[in-house]
Formats: sequence, structure tokens, C-alpha cells
Amino acid sequence: MWCPEWKMMFVVFVLQEACCAYVLMVTAVYWVSEAVPLGAAALVPAFLYPLFGVLKSSEVAAEYCKDTTLLLMGVICLAASIEKWNLHKRIALRMVMIAGAKPGMLVLGFMCCTVFLSMWLSNTSTTAMVMPIAEAVLQQLICTGLADGHEDSETMDAPEEDSGTSTLWVSKTPLEVKEATMEEGEAETQRLKTHLLLDSSSHIVPAIILFQIAVEIPNLKRVKARRDSQYPTKRDHMICKCLSLSITYAATIGGLITITGTSTNLIFAEQFNTRYPEAKVINFGTWFIFSFPIAIIMLVLTWLWLHFLFLGCNFRETCSLSKKRKTRREMMSERRIHEEYEKLGPISYPEVVTGVFFILMTLLWFTREPGFVPGWTSLFEKKGYRTDATVSVLLGFLLFLIPARRPFSSSNENSGSDPLAPMITWKDFQRLMPWEIVILVGGGYALAAGCKVSGLSMWIGRQLEPMSGLPPWAVTLLACLLVSAVTEFASNPATLTVFLPILSALSETLLINPLHTLIPSTMCVSFGVMLPVGNPPNAIVFSYGHVKISDMVKAGFGVNLIGVAVVMLAITTWGVPLFNLTEFPVWAMARNVTGSL
Repeated sequence: MWCPEWKMMFVVFVLQEACCAYVLMVTAVYWVSEAVPLGAAALVPAFLYPLFGVLKSSEVAAEYCKDTTLLLMGVICLAASIEKWNLHKRIALRMVMIAGAKPGMLVLGFMCCTVFLSMWLSNTSTTAMVMPIAEAVLQQLICTGLADGHEDSETMDAPEEDSGTSTLWVSKTPLEVKEATMEEGEAETQRLKTHLLLDSSSHIVPAIILFQIAVEIPNLKRVKARRDSQYPTKRDHMICKCLSLSITYAATIGGLITITGTSTNLIFAEQFNTRYPEAKVINFGTWFIFSFPIAIIMLVLTWLWLHFLFLGCNFRETCSLSKKRKTRREMMSERRIHEEYEKLGPISYPEVVTGVFFILMTLLWFTREPGFVPGWTSLFEKKGYRTDATVSVLLGFLLFLIPARRPFSSSNENSGSDPLAPMITWKDFQRLMPWEIVILVGGGYALAAGCKVSGLSMWIGRQLEPMSGLPPWAVTLLACLLVSAVTEFASNPATLTVFLPILSALSETLLINPLHTLIPSTMCVSFGVMLPVGNPPNAIVFSYGHVKISDMVKAGFGVNLIGVAVVMLAITTWGVPLFNLTEFPVWAMARNVTGSL
């Protein structure tokens, strides 16, 4: 017979598990249904845990600000400087100029520059930056195609007209507004619409402004067969679809490469380091070494898939770099890209400073604790005090301090501006800082802490013991397929926050290295690319009107399968020696023993 004290302890323990499960389910329902903003739903543990006696209010509050919050703040400072001084546009246009205007190479060029930018900026911001550039090129293709259609149909019977007018929507960023209205002398700006696109972080990404421009095209009304269509030919429409979708997929691929590339990577890193503090295996360098080959393979396979789906299999025609094979339309597109690049002028001093900070931050991240050689942190006496957040916050702070004007420059240069104006201001930082994501990530940490203290994670692990007969790769594959399906309808951060504690408990119960299931699941949660609601980049691309939902489902299903297959290939090949996945690690064993007591 149990004594009353033991009975009371057992009842309290069960009640804590039930209360924690209730808080977890309520928060998950709010996240999936989005009945309230994601950030507001993330505050549910902040008041329910203290009310139910799971965690003290001070303990819950401490979970809402972690090391990754400071890491994100430093990265956002650099992103604000990149946007403010148009360094992202210079990089994108230069890479597209190198690729050329052949449809296949044009798509590949835009994908490469989008992947590169998305490594350091948020997927949503990157898509919002690159899409206006791509749209300008697409509109040039459409414009030239309409003119070509007129030339090809001069023999058709039609009333004589001296000129016709075609109304086109041309996307531009706010900084291009003034330039566009001054440059297009024959085009009259009719009206203006501003779309403020909100990402899952609920912060406003750079606005995309659409101008309705009346473009004079001689005798356009003669082309009867095409006058009711926005696109000159079906092939032009296919090019628009292919290029638009390639940008959102490339933004997703680029976000996988770095810890700071997307919020889900940050959520995984912080939850993993919190649950397994003795595991010194996840840092910027190890993550990059594992994920960079994945991104390269996915980039090539996704490009081939989109090319096959929308442009066919004639790679010789669409990817040739020979000038003899270029059509008039392709030459016009190249000219438009060169004109956009020339508008930027020579590289400025703030761009140089931003580029130097960009390279310096990357090098310091890589060399902090590379693993195979001692890092720069070994120069300090006390170990474990400096993290990637230390580097990002230091460089981010310097951007507020360094003047944007070149030292010892002539007095006539930038005479109208403040000579001591910094590289970025607090408003520049505030405009990009995703505070809702910070609260959302904090809510995830609070849920994880509650599951640990109440014993809910161990209870979940015991319920999953029947899966112990499955090999590790099968468990990982099931987890990847599950999260990639759920994330099509729920936000990526919310999905991962719910699944990480469950998968951690499952790995500990089955004596599988937790990284074997957590890393692939973290990557696959980003593959919600089949619907406009899957992630904000999808919504941005869909808003341009080139693609339909059926196009996104068809193309996204292939990209989803490619992603899961490549991630499974990585975790079963080069991921094994990199993270020592063949053994159940000591740091996970210590956590398992502690949790079972």
C-alpha cells in the first residue's frame, strides 16, 4: 500500500502532465487555426503555466529572451544596411547579367542570387527584394513579344491605327519610384497601389509598388489573336510561371544553408542547446557544412524540374550562351538588365562598408569553433562565454556607430546630408526586426521548458515505444513526411515548435541520436511550398498573378519530394561522420537518465 505522501506526489505529477498537455494543445490550436496572431498565441504559456503551477512566472519570462534573440538582432542590423544601400540589388543584377537572358539561364541566374541573399536575409525579405527585378525583366519580355507579334501580323486585316496602347503592371521598389517617373517620358503614370506584404513574423517587409503604365506600341490593335491575352504566347506565360516559382523555391533553399537563414533554424538551435546543454555540436560551421551540399543539390534538381515542367527539355535552346542564338527579345531583356544596373552608379562607400561587415561576420562565425582546428575563442581564458550572437551583436552595434559618409571626403560631397549620419538608424532596424517571431520563438522555448519540468516529454516518449522496432532511417523518414505535410497548412515556426519536443522524446526512447530526427525535420518543415498559405514567399509570388494554385501544387509537390529525398540522402551519408549519428551520444544519455528520475 502506498502511503498518503506518495499518493499525493503521484497525483501532483499526473496533474502537472495533464496541465502541461492542456497548455500545449491550446497553444497548438491557436497556432494552427491562426484565430489570433501567432505572437499573441505564443503568450498563452506565459499566463497558463503560472496559473496551473507548472512553472513560476519568472521562469516562464526567462524563456522568452535567449541567445538566438541577440543573434537575430545582429543579423537584422546587417540586413537593414544591405537594403538601405541597395547592395542586394547590385548583387542580384550582377549575377543575372552573368547568367544571360536565355530563359533557362535567366531562371538559373535568379535562383542563384536568391539563394545567396536568402542565406543571410529572411526568405520573405529576399523574395520581396528579388521579385520586382524579375518582374521588370518579365514585363520587358512581354513588351517585346507584343511588338514582335505586331510585326508578324502586318498582313492581317485590321483597321489602320497609328498607334495602340497597352497597359502593363510594372513592379518597382519605393526607391525606384522617382527614377521611373522621370525616365519614362512617353509613359504616363495612371495610378498607384501599394501592397504591404506581411510575413509570418507579422513585420512589414519592403513594400512592392505596382505602377500602371500606358506603353505606346504602334498598331497593337492589329494583333487580333492576342489582343485579349496578357501574354503574347503560351511560351511567354510558361517563362513567367517558371521564373516566378523559381524565386520562392530558391528563397526556401537558401534559408536552409545557415542557422540564421530562417526562423525555424533558430528555433531548432535554441531548443536543442537548451535541452542538451552538454552537446557542443551545433554551430554555424557544422550546420553550414551539412546543409550547403543539400542546397546545391536541391538548387540543381529544382531548376531541372521547373525547366522540364514549364520550358520543356530543349536545354540547348534555352540555355545556350552563344550570342548567335540570342533572339531580339533576349537582347532587349539583357539591355534592360544592364540599364537597371547602370542606374545604381559606381559602388558607394556605404556599400563597401556593408560588404566588408558581411564578409567579416561570416568569417568570424566560421572560425569561432570550426571543430577540426582551434577557433578564435581559444585565445580567451574563459571558455563558453562567446557565441555567434556575440559576433552579430558587436558588428550590428558598429553599424549604428560608423558614419555613412567617407572619411576625409570633399565638403561638396553629400553636402545636403548629415556628415555624421550612421550606416543605419534605429528606424531602419525597427522596420525589419521581426518582433513577433521573437515572441513566437520564446513561446516555443516556454512550452519545451514546461514539457521538461512536468514530465510530459517523457510520457510522450513512452507512448511511442512501439516504434522501437523501426530502423533509424525509417523513423526519420516518417517524421520528415509528417512535418512537411502539416506545414502546408500551418506556419513553419509553429509546426516545428510543436514537433521538436515530441521528436526529442521519441529519439531518447528509441535510443537514436536526436540529431538523426531533429535536423531532417527542421529542414523539411521549410518545404511547405505547394500552396500560397504555405509560407510568405509563396504568397508574394502568387500576388503577381503569373501562377495559379494548380501550378503551385504541381510544381511544389515535385520540389517537396526532391527536398525530402535530398535531406534523407544527406543524413544517411555525410551527416553520419559529421555528427557521429551511429551512436547514442553521452549528452543525450545523460538527459534521458535525468528525465526518467
